[in-house]
Amino acid sequence: MTSTAPTAESQSADKGLRGGALGIIASVVIGVASTAPAYSLAATLGFIVAGVGLQSPIIVILAFVPMLFTAIGYQELNKADPDCGTTFTWATRAFGPKTGWIGGWGIIAADILVMASLAQVAGQYVFLLVGADSIGSNSTSGWVLLVGVLWIVVMTAICYVGVELSARLQQVLLSVELFVLLVFSAVALIRVYSGHGAASSIHLDWSWFNPLQIDSFSTFFRGLLLMLFIYWGWDSAVSVNEETADPGRTPGRAAIISTVMLVVTYTLVTIAAQSFAGVGSKGIGLGNGDNSSDVISVLGKAVFGGGFVGGFMSHLLIFMVLTSAAASTQTTILPTARTALSMGVYRALPSRFAEVHPRFRTPTVATLGFGGISIVLYAILNYTSNAANVIADCVTALGMMIAFYYGLTGFACAWYYRKTLTNSARDLWMRGIIPTLGGIIMYFALAWSLHDDWLNPLKSSTAASYTTFTVPGTHVQMGGAFALGVGTMIVGVIIMLVLMRTIPAFFKGRTLNRDTPTLVRDEPDLKLPTT
Repeated sequence: MTSTAPTAESQSADKGLRGGALGIIASVVIGVASTAPAYSLAATLGFIVAGVGLQSPIIVILAFVPMLFTAIGYQELNKADPDCGTTFTWATRAFGPKTGWIGGWGIIAADILVMASLAQVAGQYVFLLVGADSIGSNSTSGWVLLVGVLWIVVMTAICYVGVELSARLQQVLLSVELFVLLVFSAVALIRVYSGHGAASSIHLDWSWFNPLQIDSFSTFFRGLLLMLFIYWGWDSAVSVNEETADPGRTPGRAAIISTVMLVVTYTLVTIAAQSFAGVGSKGIGLGNGDNSSDVISVLGKAVFGGGFVGGFMSHLLIFMVLTSAAASTQTTILPTARTALSMGVYRALPSRFAEVHPRFRTPTVATLGFGGISIVLYAILNYTSNAANVIADCVTALGMMIAFYYGLTGFACAWYYRKTLTNSARDLWMRGIIPTLGGIIMYFALAWSLHDDWLNPLKSSTAASYTTFTVPGTHVQMGGAFALGVGTMIVGVIIMLVLMRTIPAFFKGRTLNRDTPTLVRDEPDLKLPTT
């Protein structure tokens, strides 16, 4: 049974969510766990090394800069309006309903695109964990699909039952994940510097931190976009803002702490993995294309060796990637459901999306709907030709969505506070310059990626082609990542146009008020605190 969230003024309980359920530790855990550090490294590090070689550590660090700048924008906007709609609500306040709606779609679309990859990894690693390597190594196996679907069902059910249960489970999963990553990095570096590394092992060199040694800007920004995917997810800490204690401060702090924890973890693991395995294209080298989709499990066996302890740690590493994907599946559902809930409350989506469970106090239609859509899309992608490559291109297209809505949030922060930026030097930097720089970097990376994927379609795992109508007979080819990224945004625009006809009040309104299904263009609140 469900109930519709009450429509009142901007209070954390207005949507029917459980206010005060999360503290700073739980919020940080959700922010870090959402990025799935182990899974993200396993699925992406090999591709980054293949592109930028030994300069992977500097890519990790440089990608952190726009993330930190964007996190500061989130923090400042959250002080003004701790609304679980985040980018949707804030961009609507700053730029109007159409821009805000597309910002909300960016969040939803990014989460939909990543769910197939997460479910696939979870399905594979269940079989790898129990030694059924012949099934686990086949990403499109029917058994992998079945387990992946069941995994989405279980994670959706946990999110449906309540955010407190989700947070407690996340604390356990993240503790295991970070501990094993730390042990893996320490053992790898000890073996390298004690002379017991692999034949391809190399010592750390300061040239690894020189971005000028990357061969081209195209390669640099492709690597940067991949790193956006690895860092992505910390904003989940802000999406549960209405369920935290001190919602105006805790979520923003949690977002910044999460990004700092991530850059430390990623830099350490990248250096350790690169030192132990090298960047060669043979054997365990990180540049070996055969291992690109899962470098962690390959390196785990080499780093920990044989014997009981080595076998136990190798299996623990596999379990860690499994739990990482599981944690990210869960924390992908959380922000998407809350974005859709907020859009439903403001009537930017049909009002059923505003329904919350009277006992669990979680979004009902939004949570279950997202879980169902994820299952359907995963099944469809699994049965497409060249399914593994299509899902890989979803990750690249996901990077485009991330850059879009993160950048939009940075710009929204500066514009929302535009009349108060001169109040103090802090306001100018924290609410104006820094979020704007974050937005510029994000959008530059987005534009470069779109340009590169259009001109160099073979860099995508798949390629889509069509025949133009303006020049009959001319065959035009585009990268699969470009087609997925642009196609996803086109779908969003079409849905918005339909909603403009069916629920037009949101798109025509002039106020931000839950008592009326309208919102648009709030001026900056001059009474907002400047510290």
